[in-house]
Amino acid sequence: MTIKVAIAQMNSTVGDLTGNAAHIFEYVSKAAQQGADIVVTPELSLVGYPPEDLLLRPAFYRKTEYALNQLAMQLAVFPDVYVLVGHPAEDQGRRFNAVSVLANGVIVTSYFKRKLPNDMVFDEVRYFSEGHESCVFAVKGVQFGINICEDTWGKEAPQVAKDAGAQVLLVPNASPFHMLKQHQRVEVMRENVARSGMSLVYANLVGGQDELIFDGNSFVLNTAGELVAQLKHCETELQLIEFNGAEPIAQTLPVEEPIEAQIYKALVLGVRDYVTKNGFPGILLGLSGGVDSALTLAIAVDALGAEKVRAVMMPSPYTADISLLDSRDMVRRIGVRYDELSIAACFEAFRSTLSSEFAGLKEDTTEENIQARIRGTLLMALSNKYGSIVLTTGNKSEMAVGYCTLYGDMAGGFAVIKDIAKTMVYRLCAYRNSLSDVIPERILTRAPSAELRPDQTDQDSLPPYEVLDAIMQLYMEENKSRAEIVAAGYSEEDVERITRLIKINEYKRRQAPIGIRITHRAFGRDWRYPVTSKFRD
Repeated sequence: MTIKVAIAQMNSTVGDLTGNAAHIFEYVSKAAQQGADIVVTPELSLVGYPPEDLLLRPAFYRKTEYALNQLAMQLAVFPDVYVLVGHPAEDQGRRFNAVSVLANGVIVTSYFKRKLPNDMVFDEVRYFSEGHESCVFAVKGVQFGINICEDTWGKEAPQVAKDAGAQVLLVPNASPFHMLKQHQRVEVMRENVARSGMSLVYANLVGGQDELIFDGNSFVLNTAGELVAQLKHCETELQLIEFNGAEPIAQTLPVEEPIEAQIYKALVLGVRDYVTKNGFPGILLGLSGGVDSALTLAIAVDALGAEKVRAVMMPSPYTADISLLDSRDMVRRIGVRYDELSIAACFEAFRSTLSSEFAGLKEDTTEENIQARIRGTLLMALSNKYGSIVLTTGNKSEMAVGYCTLYGDMAGGFAVIKDIAKTMVYRLCAYRNSLSDVIPERILTRAPSAELRPDQTDQDSLPPYEVLDAIMQLYMEENKSRAEIVAAGYSEEDVERITRLIKINEYKRRQAPIGIRITHRAFGRDWRYPVTSKFRD
């Protein structure tokens, strides 16, 4: 008996119950036209993921229940199509992360998530109770079980489904992206699901939600644990998989993209969804002639189109002529609106106002930061006037060690490359130029500089980025001690300096705009270090 299971790799918006329900209906309609028997949508597809403290509001559950019942009735026009819809649910005074099976106008059955993640970016224990029951339903003689996301990262929940008679495990997911995550997903599913002799349908969410990116990459494993189908990376998609009984029929697999392509597409998706879902008419960013702002500009244009992006160059007395020339070159290539607003007069006004206060004192980072803050003020003024959101251009290496200015280059609404190490910035620029040559070569080859004093380069104040990034990764992402990092071959002086800077600049990062997460540990949701602390290691 042939059974067709459709994966609806959809982009939900948190809190948009009406819009999300309409998307689900549209996916089911297309799937039904292709003969689908089952349609699997992602985790919490009806309300978006993660709803965070919306889940503490009683009205959220009431409105979700109403929307779910309305959707069930609307889907009755597709007889005998079983649709898995994710939603929060209340039952006997407790709240659950649930999936309901809708068919023929009613809710056939529901499953409550058993294993609640409470690490990294997840805090479901704050909101939900654990489920304890299995859920299996039959379609054309085949038994389909349900797990939800984290359930399948352990062995217990899949085995419970198997013991209840499941032959195929359907797994709605909201699994966020980070580098190399897909390989990890597939290997864990092989171990925890396919080893029991079940095939698996893994339906993952796609889209940007604040700092999280959901990358799709939904997939299917057969009973031997072999990958037989996989959907696109960072794109919405509907794909039907035919089953011969409980065994999926293999499809052509997509070619795996290099990690730079995966990251770049995630950044584009994150910018597009943050800007459009929040209703901003366009984007503003400060262009400096450096590599970080060049990459941010390319991502912004790829996300929204050149007509919705505006770049502003704000030269100071220390801005090199080649920075102006390179900025003009890039905007000609990429086709955005471009303006130059000199900050020289503003800078002199600040100096004049502070001249008596600073009399007899040498110029230092104070004057450098004034320039950055003038630029931040101008960008925010343009944002106020025209409604466009300011994208900041600071990278993870700078954010780690505080090589950034509060209320200056940190001023803005969304930090696109906040989780991108400087060395990866260059790799992403090279990838983008491999598609079309939008970033001038000199931007990629000249020494990076903030250009806030004469002949300045980043390496005047910082170790080489290759060293900084490696130490940052070991300390911040992998929780290695200073001694372990030194043992890995880095100088004690560099390790002491960089780890100290990471710790003392937490107060700055707390005031930075949210930004896109692409590593397994980014500054933000999954980095919660105290600002006030005497601990050293």
